[in-house]
Amino acid sequence: MKKQIFFILFILLLLLNFGCTGAQHQETLHSANERKITLGLVQKEIKKGTSQADVATVLGAPNIVAQDGQGQETWIYDKISTETSYSSSSVGIGGGAGGVSTVSPVGGIIGGSAKSSSGARSLSQKTLTVIIKFDDDSLVSSIAYHTSSF
Repeated sequence: MKKQIFFILFILLLLLNFGCTGAQHQETLHSANERKITLGLVQKEIKKGTSQADVATVLGAPNIVAQDGQGQETWIYDKISTETSYSSSSVGIGGGAGGVSTVSPVGGIIGGSAKSSSGARSLSQKTLTVIIKFDDDSLVSSIAYHTSSF
C-alpha cells in the first residue's frame, strides 16, 4: 500500500515538473521575448531628433543597418506577422433508446440520429517596414514606413 502511494506521488510530481518546464521553455524562445513593433509605437515614440540609443531601446535591434547615398546611417526594421482564425460548429440530433434504432412491429424504424458539422479557417498576413535615417550626430533625421495586409 505504501509503495502504491509513493508511486502515485512520484508520478504526480513528475507530471508537475514537466508542466513547469514547458512554460520555462516558452519564456526562453526568442520570438516570445521580442518586443512587438507596431506602427502606433513608431509614430508615438520615434521623432526627428531621437537618439540612436533611444530608438534601439524602443524598437530593439534593426534587421538591416546600411548607409544611404549621402552617407547617412540607415536602420531598417522589417516585420511580418501571420494571424490564423478558426471557427467550427456541429449539430447532432439523436432519438430512440439512447440513439439506438429499433424495429417496430409495423416494420418501420423508431429512433436514429443525425450529425452535421462545418468549419472555416482564415489566414492573413501583415507587414511593417520602417526606415529610419540618422544625421552626423546620430539623431533621427527622417522616418518612413509602409504597411500592407494580405
